[in-house]
Amino acid sequence: MILGNLSVLSEFRLLGFSEISHLHPLLSVVLLSLYILTLMANTVIVLIINSDNALHTPMYFFLAQLSCLDICYLSVIIPAILENLMVGTVSISKTRCAMQMFFFLFFGVAECFLLAAMSLDRYFAICHPLHYTIIMSSRVCRSLVAGSYICGTAVGLIHTLTTFSSPLCGSAIDHFFCEVQPFLDLLCGNTFPRETQVIVVAVFAILSPFLLILYSYIHIISTILHMVSAESQQKAFSTCSSHLLVVALFYGTASSMYLRPKYSYCAAVDKFLSLSYSLVTPLLNPIIYSLRNKEVKGALKKKWRKTNLVW
Repeated sequence: MILGNLSVLSEFRLLGFSEISHLHPLLSVVLLSLYILTLMANTVIVLIINSDNALHTPMYFFLAQLSCLDICYLSVIIPAILENLMVGTVSISKTRCAMQMFFFLFFGVAECFLLAAMSLDRYFAICHPLHYTIIMSSRVCRSLVAGSYICGTAVGLIHTLTTFSSPLCGSAIDHFFCEVQPFLDLLCGNTFPRETQVIVVAVFAILSPFLLILYSYIHIISTILHMVSAESQQKAFSTCSSHLLVVALFYGTASSMYLRPKYSYCAAVDKFLSLSYSLVTPLLNPIIYSLRNKEVKGALKKKWRKTNLVW
């Protein structure tokens, strides 16, 4: 009877950071400040790229899309964390929990494939410069972005539908939002098939775009090393270094979270990893691209001068 009631639960409890409740006020201030800073930084990147004609190229089109994804991705998670820090244990409806899980997966997987599309852009720009403008047309760029969103939708739907259609033997989620991994602890009976599904989908969503990125950069590095001019080599490396840093940050944290068996899970570690790829990476992305990119810095300075002249 209890099992029957639990399998049709209408709400769950998010335990969040209950083990460090004395630090909740401080964490709330820090996270809210970082959230606002990250939203502002990514919004500035989008506005600068859209307003400067010199940045209307495939590389910056993808960068603007990355910033938009980071804004959405962040806005799914951080409000839930702040609510948990301010209220304590949060009761969340099944519908809201399912929406959290879907949109988290949707934006996260879309970003994986968008990073792969960005590596393809760098591959054609460096390895096939004469055909670059033909290959990376606006239609192709839009199709690659649309493909990223389609993959995100597919993975989000698969995980969310299978997770919430499974029988549950608990209602307390030891996390600050409805993540896939902590949800496995609520499932009844043998969870191995669901664990396998999580890893298989993660291989598709994380490893397949990563292998495409790896393939692209093997050819990019080979092409750069064969360049005669040291100046050309430096310029080529500078256009790729920012993307490589972002890839390392995002894939490093995401793979450590999803490409491992359930017995190695630790609630405290998982919460830290979730914070890393849901807050730190979106915060660092615009900083990396603006500080290491002459065109973005030039556009920012030009916009700043125009603003000062107006005032």
